[in-house]
Amino acid sequence: MTDHYENVKVQHGQINPNGEEAEEEDDNEEQVPVSSPSVCASPDPIITTPGTDASTSSNVGKRNCKSGVKAVGDDENSSGNPNSNFPWPVVPPYTMKNFNSPGSGQQALKIKGLGRILQGESESNGNYPSKTIQASCKDGFGFSRRPVTVDSSKAKTSLKALKLCIKRLKWKEFPLGRRAPCDIYWHGVSFHDNENIVSGLVNKFPGMVEMLRKINLSRAMRTMQELFPEEYNFYPRSWILPEEYRQFSAQIRLLKEKDTTMNTTFIVKPDGGSQGDGIYLIRDPSDLKPMVGSQAKQAVVQEYIPKPLLIDKLKFDIRLYVLIKSLEPLEIYIAKEGLTRFCTEPYEEPSQKNLSHVFMHLTNYSLNVHSGNFVHSDSQSTGSKRTLSSVLYRLAAKGVDIKWVWSDIIALVIKTSIAVVPELKVYYQADIPPGKPGPTCFQILGFDILLTKNLKPVLLEVNASPSMRIEHEQEVAPGVFEYVPSPVDKEVKVDVIRDTLRLMDPLNKDSTPPQLKAGEFEHGEEIPVDSESQGRSPDENLPSLCLKQVYPKYSKEFNYLRLVERITALFIRFLGVKDNMRLGPTAFRTFIRTCKLNNSNFTMASVDVLYINITRRRSCAIPDSREAGMGLQAFVEAFFYLAGRRFKFLVLKEQVVSLLSLCEAQLGPPSSVEDRRSLSCSRALPRAARTQTLCLPDAQSTSGSAAPLLLPH
Repeated sequence: MTDHYENVKVQHGQINPNGEEAEEEDDNEEQVPVSSPSVCASPDPIITTPGTDASTSSNVGKRNCKSGVKAVGDDENSSGNPNSNFPWPVVPPYTMKNFNSPGSGQQALKIKGLGRILQGESESNGNYPSKTIQASCKDGFGFSRRPVTVDSSKAKTSLKALKLCIKRLKWKEFPLGRRAPCDIYWHGVSFHDNENIVSGLVNKFPGMVEMLRKINLSRAMRTMQELFPEEYNFYPRSWILPEEYRQFSAQIRLLKEKDTTMNTTFIVKPDGGSQGDGIYLIRDPSDLKPMVGSQAKQAVVQEYIPKPLLIDKLKFDIRLYVLIKSLEPLEIYIAKEGLTRFCTEPYEEPSQKNLSHVFMHLTNYSLNVHSGNFVHSDSQSTGSKRTLSSVLYRLAAKGVDIKWVWSDIIALVIKTSIAVVPELKVYYQADIPPGKPGPTCFQILGFDILLTKNLKPVLLEVNASPSMRIEHEQEVAPGVFEYVPSPVDKEVKVDVIRDTLRLMDPLNKDSTPPQLKAGEFEHGEEIPVDSESQGRSPDENLPSLCLKQVYPKYSKEFNYLRLVERITALFIRFLGVKDNMRLGPTAFRTFIRTCKLNNSNFTMASVDVLYINITRRRSCAIPDSREAGMGLQAFVEAFFYLAGRRFKFLVLKEQVVSLLSLCEAQLGPPSSVEDRRSLSCSRALPRAARTQTLCLPDAQSTSGSAAPLLLPH
């Protein structure tokens, strides 16, 4: 470490009393780049917006990972003991102003080992809605109100945590359901766990389970990678099996011919698999296992990340909890605390000898819990499952710039959400079309993220139904297993559920999604919030919210990525009146004619051929598909083709923007019939607001130049 680092002043925060032993030096372990001493760790991302002073944002958009300084390893000078003195660089006032609103004053940031991730005493940068959440049984004027009712009959494994939260909020639970409608329905797996719900709120979106299956997620991410390759480089290169087996084999063969020393490893994930079931590693396409049965035929093969960040010589991943509060307008919250799941065998880079060592390469809790080396710990900073804050604490103590790590993670979450939202809107309008009674939806997702040795976050997968169990199975006697409390799980998951309920409180008018004014969303303007009241609770017995709003807070930086949603609006507009999810050949021809995309060089006969070719290939790739027609992903493929034909000399993104502008100009504003079919994922919005929110950023703002991405990569 340089003299500059050695002479930096330090300050001490509150430290986690559950400590770790200092580790011995390991010269062979990969190290992690250290950061500039002028930035201390915080959950706030480094994102600049127009109007930010240049002196406070000169480092935005570039990382200091190429400075030549060494990275973090397990050395004897970097103890993992949170009870020891933790060196924090003093943060200059100009740095703090970059993360706090003007006039809020300089705030000392410190880590609470048992609490939130690197949380300051208060936040004043627009994390939460401008109005506070009423969690008690009195409204803001002191008048009594009825308790919120929650149907927990379908909660399944999250039931115990949910019960604790309902009791803490003084709400009323119906564990067996009831005939009268409840305010909130808490489902365990999917939107359809409980049929015939016509009011209230449900903690699942229709179609989320299907959308986050490995193949559908890979298709959605690939579409975004085609449009924005640099912004979506956090998702590993993937191939869909068996549909793309030939392309996979051909590409790997060409790579090996160019570089005979190449030993790339790939990980195979069954499309319908969960909890690590059926995952295995290969070095060559010939190593793929024979596909037997309809379920095994669908899989995704991805590039394996060979150099992960290690702690205690073990590979680990991050489980981050993300709340999608609404789709229209899009609202995203990230939990400040998460989990880290560790492998139970010291990591070695993949080789032919160790490919089958699942306890070394796979971080899945459900796999490693069966290892003899798995450690159940009551401490949040030791064992095979730890809190995210304890891991970030150790990294920060070794010089890692946690602000940059969080900035990249937030960007990953927002970009991934933008990729999956278009198809979720199609599912939503099919299950709950406008005019049909139905609930409002929200959902907690589990993002599984891997950090590479140079601190780049990589998305492994997104879980639509992350486990919210707060106990683990343990052998209490030979052959006798019982569920016992898990302090780490309880610390994280109870807070996430409790504060999700607080944000969705249907009896609190201020917890409803903010309504956009006409034209506001079109120009990418951020919804203003009151920095003085964010994150506070009117009930002094409740802590500040653990969920941090990241969208629309950072909408200015990311709205230009929402091109596919504009294509989706066209797709939904031509679906017809049956509330289905696929375009028939007649509807596709109507789209072409209405937008005037046919001409002497592209006749309607050519349109029919295009439709048949795309839908036939898609139906062959999904042999068990029960629906005929063109789904959204096929429509996007056709739209890209049409854009390429008409605007040959532009790059794909500009082709798509140009064709969108042409189609939207031809269509004009929705007619009364189309207005009834306009998409609304929040019943709280009035009809006028729903119509306005369909208009995504215009072509000029989505070209990429009007709203450049300022986060580091």
